[in-house]
Amino acid sequence: MSETVAPPQTAGRGTRSRKLRVWEVTALSVGFMGPVMAMALNGIGVAGLVGKSVPFTFLLAFLGTLLVGYGFIRLTGYFSHAGSVYALAGATIGPRAGFFGGFALLGTYLFFAACILGATGVFFAAWAEEFGGFWAHIPWILVALVVAVLVVVLNVRESRVVTRVLFVIGVLGVVAMLVLAVVIFVRVGSGTGPVPEATIDFTTFLPGDATAVGIMTASVFAFLSWAGFESGSSLGEETENPKRAIPRALLGAIVVAGVLYTVMMFAQTIGYGTHAEGIESFAGANSTLTSLSTLYISREYAMLIAFIAFVVAFASVLSSTAAAARLIYALARDGFGPKRLGTVHPVTKVPVAAVLTTTGLAVLLAGGIAVFGGSAFDAYYWYATIATLCMVVAYGMTSVGVIVAIFRGKTRIPKWEVVLPVLGLLYLGFVYAVQIIGQEPPYTYFPWIAGAWCLIGGVIILARPGLAQRIGGRLTAEDLD
Repeated sequence: MSETVAPPQTAGRGTRSRKLRVWEVTALSVGFMGPVMAMALNGIGVAGLVGKSVPFTFLLAFLGTLLVGYGFIRLTGYFSHAGSVYALAGATIGPRAGFFGGFALLGTYLFFAACILGATGVFFAAWAEEFGGFWAHIPWILVALVVAVLVVVLNVRESRVVTRVLFVIGVLGVVAMLVLAVVIFVRVGSGTGPVPEATIDFTTFLPGDATAVGIMTASVFAFLSWAGFESGSSLGEETENPKRAIPRALLGAIVVAGVLYTVMMFAQTIGYGTHAEGIESFAGANSTLTSLSTLYISREYAMLIAFIAFVVAFASVLSSTAAAARLIYALARDGFGPKRLGTVHPVTKVPVAAVLTTTGLAVLLAGGIAVFGGSAFDAYYWYATIATLCMVVAYGMTSVGVIVAIFRGKTRIPKWEVVLPVLGLLYLGFVYAVQIIGQEPPYTYFPWIAGAWCLIGGVIILARPGLAQRIGGRLTAEDLD
């Protein structure tokens, strides 16, 4: 395959890029989820809502992710494509649905990029707190700006070597987390830990005193930990026997991440202790992995964890902005938006204008929080919630797509399996509903922001059906066999 026809991320790799196996695709999906970042931050909000039942909440989100992932797993067994929600929805429901799902996914990527810019500030601060000196006084938004500049520099160039290095760092991060978990289990189990009240408490796998509303609300933060599980499907054209390998890889990614998250959440919960003071420390931590590393291992190990988490967060910004740029480029190429956004660099074939636009929008979103005095944590949790709600809509379109495919009889999927995507839709719907009912500001505003974004996609479909038809048809034709 020549460099002129290969996609930017695979250009120049030839037939070698078509020999990926199941475990490699699974590893990439897990890597794109940023497990170090998720485990350092996502448990904090959960602990504040459900107390010691953090592992139980993650198990619930694990089950919900399996139900949501069913649509992707089943449909990728029939369609070899670039792994986009809009392609699956467009192939099964129709091109207008594909555009609507793609627009929701674009919101997911943009808000997620802003969210992770906040996360880079959180992890840098965690590292600087351990290192001390001048570094501890650098504003988080300045860190985010530097990260954004580096993201642009890499995203407009060939970045195969960089992504490989970042992937290796991500793997090392997982190993570093598991080392911490083992140390916590050994020291807590033997009674030699730094928290005298800490015990191996298996009641953390029960709902305990947490309310159903509290658990489902907390599951939004837990569910975010699996965001991007479907990314491995974008390697369909590079994978050996993709219609067999990709579904297995996606299932493997969900399961591997689920087991890792459950183990780490159990280790963190008992590491702080399941008594009131321990839960308060968990919910009030800046970064659980660094604080627990300091408690159970050493300050130097905490600095290592913080640095790895920062680099993993940087990788997530890199991938989310690249994905959003591709969507913006594809839309503009067919007439939605300025023509400049639908062009690519003549040499690198990278949509430079779309990359700059995407990164700029993410910086503006993060900067808006800083201007009004918000912290890096605010940027992370607020935009993470909005991104998750947009993601609920996008993932929901895939679940609807597999239901349509089952009843239209164009697949060999048994009709009784329709119960699985229906349950997945109920889970997604409940997660969204919980964000509207019984919340306090500013969280009462986020569902309306996400809903307004998705509504824009619906308005475009109604106001310009020809454009939506053309865009959906083009994307479907490009992504599916």
